[in-house]
Amino acid sequence: MARFRSVLFDCDSTLSSIEGIDELAREHKAEIERLTEMAMRGEVALEAVYGRRLAIIRPSRAELERVGALYVDRLVAGARETVGALQEAGVEVRIISGGLRPAVLHVARALGIDETLVFAVAISFDERGEYAGFDEASPLARQGGKSALIASWTDLPRPAMLVGDGATDLEAKGAVDRFVAFAGVEAREAVVAGGDDVVRAPSLLPVLALALGDDVPRESGIRQLVRQGLELLT
Repeated sequence: MARFRSVLFDCDSTLSSIEGIDELAREHKAEIERLTEMAMRGEVALEAVYGRRLAIIRPSRAELERVGALYVDRLVAGARETVGALQEAGVEVRIISGGLRPAVLHVARALGIDETLVFAVAISFDERGEYAGFDEASPLARQGGKSALIASWTDLPRPAMLVGDGATDLEAKGAVDRFVAFAGVEAREAVVAGGDDVVRAPSLLPVLALALGDDVPRESGIRQLVRQGLELLT
């Protein structure tokens, strides 16, 4: 089994069990959930719904802080251990997400991932902290953007693994060396069918086992986590 030098994680329904945009929706929840699920299943292009959802919700700075805290509160089982062990083993961990950067940064801080390795959509606020727009030029706000962004990284340690649950993650399969479909929160049929590997357990520990393979550091703690991950893959 090959050892991967970098692992890229999606955020929503992968590192955290929630969809941030749905949590922001409040009274528009049903409509936003419908649009989000259509995009994640690949039924409509992401750019067709991205700006539309934000125009409906108009999330404030305070709301994004709330959702950021909720991301951390709802981290998927094994997220902290998996990221920590990967980093200890010398594997670079990045977050690549179509989520909103101020909220996604909460996850990065909780997991010890440097902010320079976090790629998400920037958002702007007015002097009162109210919504003033998003980075419409961000590749992560459009279809095929994850693939294009990863392909542009000349500094990405290879081989690289991508872990995600949605259609935008599956699209990026060709830009990495291995795509792991994470179905531990949401099992989307097309994504599962397209994964090089599939994790169905509601834990990220199997990702650690897949990323390290036979090249496991001697530290007993990491070895034990890898064993747990392998058990969850069966």
